[in-house]
Amino acid sequence: MFNQTTSKRSAPLSSAAVIAAATLVLSFQGANAHSGMEAGAMPGMAGAAAAQELTVGEPGAPTKVDRTIAITMKELSFEPNSVNVRLNETIRFVVSNKSEVDHELVLGDVEAQTAHRKEMIEMLEKGQDMHGDDDPNAVAVKAGETRELIWKFSRAGRFEFDCNIPGHFEAGMTGAINVEAKR
Repeated sequence: MFNQTTSKRSAPLSSAAVIAAATLVLSFQGANAHSGMEAGAMPGMAGAAAAQELTVGEPGAPTKVDRTIAITMKELSFEPNSVNVRLNETIRFVVSNKSEVDHELVLGDVEAQTAHRKEMIEMLEKGQDMHGDDDPNAVAVKAGETRELIWKFSRAGRFEFDCNIPGHFEAGMTGAINVEAKR
């Protein structure tokens, strides 16, 4: 069901790195609070979302869910940080934010995630709202809340679920999705 082994990118952080990441996260959270941003899925990412749909799959139908996977968002990590799914399996992700800051969960390949992070930083620098409800491959979850994302994995391969709020991925908030062809 879940492969809870640590990914190769998960390395212990030095205390200085943890402090720097926490400072960065808190500064961005403060910027979000002062600009009136609300948590939801990410807007303004129509191009990125379209690219991710081609690489990671497509929105799933609620009536065709094969399995439910619970993902817990902690301060700067996901639990579990790795999941295995079968090709063409439709998953209901139940995403609970147990931290004190807002997070997002975005499904995509490495290239799409990198592009999304760049867009998020640009939006933050321009003072634009980073949250909305128009990306089918993403869900933003306010601190203490739970949301769902239903996704059909129509391509085999290795993908990621990341929090692309500036500073969060860099602090280790990433997970692996292994989509295996049916046997």
